[in-house]
Amino acid sequence: MTDTASPKKLVFKNVCKTFQAQRKGPSTLAVSDFSLEVETGEFICIVGPSGCGKSTVLNMIAGLELPTSGKLKKDESPITGPGADRGVMFQDYALMPWQTTEENIGFGLRHGSPGRGMSPTQIEQRVKHYVDLVGLAGAEKKYPHQLSGGMRQRVALARLLANEPDVLLMDEPLGALDAQTRLILQMELLRIWGQTSPQSERKTAIFITHDIEEAVFLADRVVVMGSNPGRIKDVLNIDIPRPRNESSRSHPRFGQINEQIWRLIRDEAYRAISGADAPISEETGTEA
Repeated sequence: MTDTASPKKLVFKNVCKTFQAQRKGPSTLAVSDFSLEVETGEFICIVGPSGCGKSTVLNMIAGLELPTSGKLKKDESPITGPGADRGVMFQDYALMPWQTTEENIGFGLRHGSPGRGMSPTQIEQRVKHYVDLVGLAGAEKKYPHQLSGGMRQRVALARLLANEPDVLLMDEPLGALDAQTRLILQMELLRIWGQTSPQSERKTAIFITHDIEEAVFLADRVVVMGSNPGRIKDVLNIDIPRPRNESSRSHPRFGQINEQIWRLIRDEAYRAISGADAPISEETGTEA
């Protein structure tokens, strides 16, 4: 699937992240010894219990946080801060309510470095391209309050793509949607990402989710994290053929991989919501 001789798009090597409380309070080791290599065009999903450091990992790739120790590189160069080559999409849409769909999508082109050197006509053409790509034709002049949750998330996705970053960073982007809309947008995301294109032509995607089925459906590989401190427990190759569609959920491996991931994170997931220290019974799913 990948060319092992080509440079890696992202490389984590023994990355640790510690947060220091204010006024010399106790420090918290949020991420420990995180090592991972990501190929160009890969779709990586990161799952794990609440508080395991998933968002911290994504923020370090975005340059919003810097590792306390270890090395983090993109295209063989250290990540030292934010950059237009890495775009971030959040769960809460983060749309500007006073701007229309097309204004939100084109904001980075009109006011940021991604649009540098582009004429107004070129910006307009690119915005139209991504409006059409995410299926929002006809909603260009609408404001966020006039759109459904799924449409607002499409605007956020189009805004991310319009800046044409090299790496797509998505933090629970579908988490606030209803179940049906979420399933539809999973399919749309794979289409927009380019699952029918050669891997070399795809964007590299890092996608944070709590939904195991979502991760298995979307990803080339799933990184399973544990907590206290955040760390990699396993990295699973998702050997379900692409392109994926609704029938992929009935593939024999789909349920098997879901169960494998759940077994890896089950005990810590229960403790994350209950605060229990006791192990979880294999048979009952309750504290032993």
